[in-house]
Amino acid sequence: MTAIIPHDRQAIGAAAEASAARHLAAHGLKVLARNFRVKGGEIDIICRDGKTTVFVEVRRRASADFGGAAASITVRKQQRLILAARHWLVKHGDSPCRFDCVLFDGNQLEWLKNAFSAD
Repeated sequence: MTAIIPHDRQAIGAAAEASAARHLAAHGLKVLARNFRVKGGEIDIICRDGKTTVFVEVRRRASADFGGAAASITVRKQQRLILAARHWLVKHGDSPCRFDCVLFDGNQLEWLKNAFSAD
């Protein structure tokens, strides 16, 4: 069977998010939601890890050049994720939480737990 490789940016992003969700689930996290949007922010994947709510940003870059996927998660992006996370917690109940990132540089997946904090 030949793999289907998407060529447009949206399809590539969706494929990366689906791959990240499968990876997280395979490592024991329960995926609660995908693409949670509020005015001013979006969270790619929201999971449960025990009693902890995990907000996950998925980033993909063709290569690790210029800092790769990790370098694209700026302070401004972190603020937008924190805003969306606060909305989620108000709506679904306050719980311990953390911010993880799943990074793809080319086809190499890296999962950063506690990538940043809301402090």
